[in-house]
Formats: sequence, C-alpha cells, structure tokens
Amino acid sequence: MRQTLFFILSLCCFAVPSFAARVKDVVLIEGGRDNQLVGYGLVVGLANKGDSKSDGIVRTVANSLQRFGLDLQGAQLKSDNVAAVMVTADIPAYARAGTRIDVTVASIADAKTISGGILLQTPLLGADETVYAVAQGAIAVGGFLGGEGGVGGATIQKNHPTVGIISGGALVEREIPATFVRDNNVELMLLNPDYTSAARIAQAINLEFPQSAMAKNAGSVNICVPDDFKGYEVNFIARMGSIEVEPDVPARIVINERTGTIIATSNVRISTVAVSHGSLTISIVKNPVISQPNPLTQRALGVAATDPAANITALNGAGTVVANTTKLDIKEQAGKFGVVEDSPTIQQVASALNALGMSTRDMMAIFQTMKRAGALQAELILN
Repeated sequence: MRQTLFFILSLCCFAVPSFAARVKDVVLIEGGRDNQLVGYGLVVGLANKGDSKSDGIVRTVANSLQRFGLDLQGAQLKSDNVAAVMVTADIPAYARAGTRIDVTVASIADAKTISGGILLQTPLLGADETVYAVAQGAIAVGGFLGGEGGVGGATIQKNHPTVGIISGGALVEREIPATFVRDNNVELMLLNPDYTSAARIAQAINLEFPQSAMAKNAGSVNICVPDDFKGYEVNFIARMGSIEVEPDVPARIVINERTGTIIATSNVRISTVAVSHGSLTISIVKNPVISQPNPLTQRALGVAATDPAANITALNGAGTVVANTTKLDIKEQAGKFGVVEDSPTIQQVASALNALGMSTRDMMAIFQTMKRAGALQAELILN
C-alpha cells in the first residue's frame, strides 16, 4: 500500500509568508551562557536491583561510610541495594548561591533500575574541577522494570529505568561570574547564524536606538549602550529584547531516513525538471516441505530391512525428510514521467511532487537525485 508524502510544513499552508520574532528569542547575550556540571555518586535503596558486587562499588560504599565513622571491610559489604551513578546538570548564568537546579542521574554499572532510589550527597564539579553545586534527593524515573524472576522469567520494561531526574535536586554553592556589558558594549550572538538575520536585527535595533547596533558577522551583533541607559543596562537589554525582527530562514530540506521524516523550509525552490521514478521489488521466500513415510511400511513401523544399516536409520526416525522450496517473485512498478514546473512556494512544491504519487522513501531518493542534478535550490541534510 502506497502512502503519499505530506510535508509537515503543509500544516502551514495558510500561514502568512513571513513572521516576526522578538530579539530575545533569536539571540544569546555573550556572557550569559550556561555551564555544565558533573559528579560521581551513589544511589541507595534499590531493593536488590543495584550493581553486582565489584571492587569499585565496594570501595565507593566503604569510603562513603567512613564519613560517618564506620570502618567496614569489603567482605562485609553487599552492593545489591546500591548503584554507582553519574550526576549531570546545567547551571544557568546569574545563578546565586542557594538557587536550586535540576539534575540528571544515570547508572554507570550493571544496576537493573534506579527507580525508587535516593541519591546521596554528591558534589558537582565544573570544567575547572571546582565544586559549584551539591546534589541529593529522591529520583524520579520515567519508566519501570517488572516481572523479572517471575514465572517463566517474564520481564516487562518501559523506557529507560536506569536514568532519572531530580527536580531542583541540587543547591548552588558557588556563583559563576557573568559579565554581559564590556566597555559599554553588549554582544548579541545569533542562535542561527545568518548574514541577513544579523543585518535585520541591527536595523531593527537602530530604529529604536539610533546608531547603537552594528552587525559584525553572520553570528554576532554589537550594541553600544546609549548614554541614557548608562547604569541601567538591564533596563536597556529588556527593552531591546522586546523589539520584533523578521529573521531569515535558509532554503533547507532535512531528511531522516530512519523515521521517514522530511522537513522543508518555506524558501525551498525547484527548477523546472522532469521526474520519473519506478521501484523494483524482489521477494525470496523459502518454505519447508516435510515428507512423511507411508503408513505400514518398514520405515514407518521400524521393521528390519534387508540392509542392517537401513534398519538402524528407520529405527532412528530418519524416515521423515525435510526439504526447502524457494519461490522467487520480481515486481517492477512502472514509473510516471512528469514535469515539475518552477515552484515559487513550498506548498506548490509539495502539491507537484505529491501529484506523482510517490511514497516517503521514493521522495527521499528523488530529492537526493534532484540535488545532484542541480534542480533543487536548497541545502539538503541527511540524518
């Protein structure tokens, strides 16, 4: 059964040709970036679903207990209820001491699940090996593991039970310095670098604050804080962020062959081109054929044959013969030869190609061939 491709962007067939976005939604202020933290810790209370016993996990548990004055030997420890985990988090810019941030907890050994576990106090380090936050708390896992060891050994699993999160599970202990104004200048970094978008952002800001913005390249716009806002840079950035601008979207088609997804932007153009596409399907099927001996025969009854070796074969049940038959089927589908005219909009491109009755997989091959032929005026990205 053939399925006709419908672009996801066809949902926007009745949308306006362009749109405006706020400056704050398309740029990032230099100096206001997040930073990554990571730590190694223990999750306890796993009800025999934790890591199997190993020297590494035993030493980790023993070292943790020594903080409480308990000096236990490795032979006395069991790790069934404990899992070694890595804890990761992003600390946002301007986070003050005492601010809570979310953390992600993931098992690094052979624990079956960390559902229901408690993360013990875990320092989170930055790239400079300095502790910036401390994580602890109950873990929420968006999955489960059940039925293991039941009758017949049946097991049911949903999602990934060895990865979970702790909402607000870490307390910031050290602030990361962030400077967003340098020499009375603010640097805007575009989330999607583009020369046209950078020029439009600078133009829109200059309409509100004359002669204050200059596009330096495709990825950055430099802003000089006006004299009226000196000492009130936060107010200036708030007003500047609310300015609306129309970013430019490049002509691009993204194809994900694993999921059969095709995404195309509104600026995709196709030059006049003739398209013909047919498919060839080869099917090879092997069917087992079982041959049983006729009833009341020597082979079926196990009666001695004149040849002793044949008697032994019959007694061993070799009278049943299994053979395979192979069926080869080749189907070639006749292709349609059609002309796709110059298409000014993505809606017309989709309509013209859908009129050829192509499936999603056929469409992927056509786009790649169009690109090689020079008829597709867009960037083609394959995932």
